[in-house]
Amino acid sequence: MTLAIGLTLAASAAAAQDAADGVARDAPDTAPSATLEAVTVTAQKRTENARKVPSSISVVGEQQLENQHVTQLSDLNGYLPAMTISNGGSPGQTSVSLRGIPTIGAGAVVGTYLDDTPLGSSSNFARSSRFVLDLLPYDIQRVEVLRGPQGTLYGAGAMGGLLKYVLKDPDLHGFEGRVGAGLANVAGAGDLGWSARAGLNAPLIEGRLALRASFANEFTPGWNDNLASGRKDINDTRQRSGHLSLLWQPNDELSLKLTGLHQTVDSDDNSLSTLDAARRPVFGRDGTDKRVAEAFEKKIDFFAATLDWNLHWADFVSATGYSKTQTHQASDESPIYGPIFPLFGAAPGLSEFSLALELEKWTQELRLVSKPDDRFEWMIGGFYTRETSANRQVVGATTLAGAPIPGVTPLAIAEIPSDYTERALFANATYKFSERFDVTAGLRHARNRQNFEQIVSDGILLPLATSPGRSSENVTTYLLGSRWHFDRDSMLYARIASGYRPGGPNFAVPGVPPSVDSDRLVNYEIGWKSLFFDQRASIDLAAFLIDWKDIQLSAATRDGISYAANGGKARSRGVEFTSMFKLTPDLRVGVNGSFTDAYLVDAAPSLRGLPGDALPGIPRWTFAATADYYFEWSAGYNGHLGASYQWLGKRKTNVDSNPDAAPLPASGQLNLNADVSRNAWTVRAYVRNLTGARDISALAPVKSAATGDIVEWRANRVQPRTVGLEFDLRF
Repeated sequence: MTLAIGLTLAASAAAAQDAADGVARDAPDTAPSATLEAVTVTAQKRTENARKVPSSISVVGEQQLENQHVTQLSDLNGYLPAMTISNGGSPGQTSVSLRGIPTIGAGAVVGTYLDDTPLGSSSNFARSSRFVLDLLPYDIQRVEVLRGPQGTLYGAGAMGGLLKYVLKDPDLHGFEGRVGAGLANVAGAGDLGWSARAGLNAPLIEGRLALRASFANEFTPGWNDNLASGRKDINDTRQRSGHLSLLWQPNDELSLKLTGLHQTVDSDDNSLSTLDAARRPVFGRDGTDKRVAEAFEKKIDFFAATLDWNLHWADFVSATGYSKTQTHQASDESPIYGPIFPLFGAAPGLSEFSLALELEKWTQELRLVSKPDDRFEWMIGGFYTRETSANRQVVGATTLAGAPIPGVTPLAIAEIPSDYTERALFANATYKFSERFDVTAGLRHARNRQNFEQIVSDGILLPLATSPGRSSENVTTYLLGSRWHFDRDSMLYARIASGYRPGGPNFAVPGVPPSVDSDRLVNYEIGWKSLFFDQRASIDLAAFLIDWKDIQLSAATRDGISYAANGGKARSRGVEFTSMFKLTPDLRVGVNGSFTDAYLVDAAPSLRGLPGDALPGIPRWTFAATADYYFEWSAGYNGHLGASYQWLGKRKTNVDSNPDAAPLPASGQLNLNADVSRNAWTVRAYVRNLTGARDISALAPVKSAATGDIVEWRANRVQPRTVGLEFDLRF
């Protein structure tokens, strides 16, 4: 019945997102196949068919990224089942939730990997939950999303799931190059957007040594206006990405890949508009009156070395990684702190909050992976990471004219240097009782140590002091699962898996607990994956139940100082569904959707939440659909037409019982794309948000530090209708 519903919806032109089950087309001129193509993934640290993975997984392929002109992670919001992506006003200011596990603490609940290497901090001091890796997706082979905890293979922070970017590897045998450019018009923007990119793959020694290099530059014009300063289109954003990989294969048993990547995000301001205390626009739909430019900049330097050694009886893998991430964010805190200036004998004025983060992360993983076998498969490994993090916060205070206020300026200068060290051992094994039935078990034991200092060197908000803190903990996660193969195209699986987010020392503020414990969850899941109609139709169906305890929450003192606290228990349960169908060899349609019921089991005083309250930011329903039609013209021309629709149900900014909770409406977005290619060139047109929907996707209250009352709201809306034209030449 579910499949029939999916196919009916697909036939009505609301068809499933192209990448929801990993189906991707290599190139427009590829000979059409009458069956759904298989997709290879590495999400379980083995190369395998996505349809054989006993877990809920989605894959967004390179072709989908190109067709939709995806330039940031939030462009995929609503495309994948049970996944919510929140945009804080520009690329890089992004948080991700999976299966109803929201980012209500400082640490990330979704792990992020680039190939075999984790990025982002495991501690609470680098604010990793708010600044998830947001790559400009050029030279990316695919994006893999695993739903549910991945603590056994991926460790800390992957308790909600995993987001994995897979880069293109150098090709040892074929030379290829690519250049491209594009223009885009964003409704309401005063300038045109533009993009430029180039890529090259070159075998330096045929069959033994190859190089891949690429560069991409993306400019997105702003559409928000600042009525206080008179500036228009304030949220111009530039993204740049460079990638270099070298693959050396001295013989058939050994290969070494060296990878370097640099990316920057530079936004003049964010796209947040101002609403009054009753959540009504004050300066129009896209207007604000901020007195301080809220610039954002993020730089990532990433280097990795991956060694693969075929020992014949097993494969040995060494994955070494180093990354340095620098983040600078400015925000206008004048409505918060300006009203308290009179308490110090000064008139109300301006306050800028400046946040500077720097994270250096070293990682090393060694693992042995058995060869595919008829009976027994196994994996053992060890993992080490060392993170050093700098966190500098300055709360300024000036007159309305921008002059310092004696005795008040600055309100606070605080630095929070920290380090995080983790060591882990992990193993899993699969025993095949027969061709149809197997059982998997996995275990990971980790120990982490954390140190930090809170150094308040100036200001009147906090006592001047240096306060150290430290913590350590041992955490064990596990996995139990089994698969039943009804035939070669149909599989039923069951899975129990656990995950955790590290705790750590807390900020030294009066009335704040000195540390926060790790929070942990257990996921119970049953799923079905199958192909039908001579492998022309597919269905992925999964039901899950998650028990979450000792929830890490972000709390705040009366004067707005944030800290971490543990809550009680919560539960998330739901169903995820994906179906694809090839109506003809040239026409592919499908649907996907999810239902998620995530709620508090215990009261959460720091959230002012009561048992039964829905968790914040989690829609009960999501739905996505795509249709892709490929065709051939005469004289060697090939064409493609595509359409997609994404929809998120209503949700709230906070738990139901919190008086500051505000509703976020259900929202949908329709996208179209088309391309024509001949020989080496391709021309592509796209429209994102065809109907011009401007629903609010994120909303945050601004409270006066003097009264504690909400004085305004800051809203982020879906990007206006964007129409673009792209040109690519391959050689």
